[in-house]
Amino acid sequence: MQYFVALKIGEKRVKEARDYLNSLCNNQAMPALALRDNKTDIWEPVGQENLYAVLNDAGGYVLSDSTGFMIVICDKNGISKSLVRSLDVQRKDSIIERLKSDNIAEHKGDVVLPV
Repeated sequence: MQYFVALKIGEKRVKEARDYLNSLCNNQAMPALALRDNKTDIWEPVGQENLYAVLNDAGGYVLSDSTGFMIVICDKNGISKSLVRSLDVQRKDSIIERLKSDNIAEHKGDVVLPV
């Protein structure tokens, strides 16, 4: 796939994931990655499916600001499309409850975050 075609598709998927996450977290979601890094010269957009992951310091992932929890919307490969950071336990639990009620499955593997 051509770079700009893959990028446009990926940007659309990131926007949709961010808009959805914004609806759950008072417009605090940030965009993440629009393209998959597949270690080749073939460009691929981030996947269409939406899964969620919860990251925290105790879970083996270290947040850059080391405060609270991070919820990530990612594809099946763990490529992050949108994220919200610095959540306390109550906000994290509230967002997870909404994700589950919307039938968004949890991603159990590694998550690729933007640098």
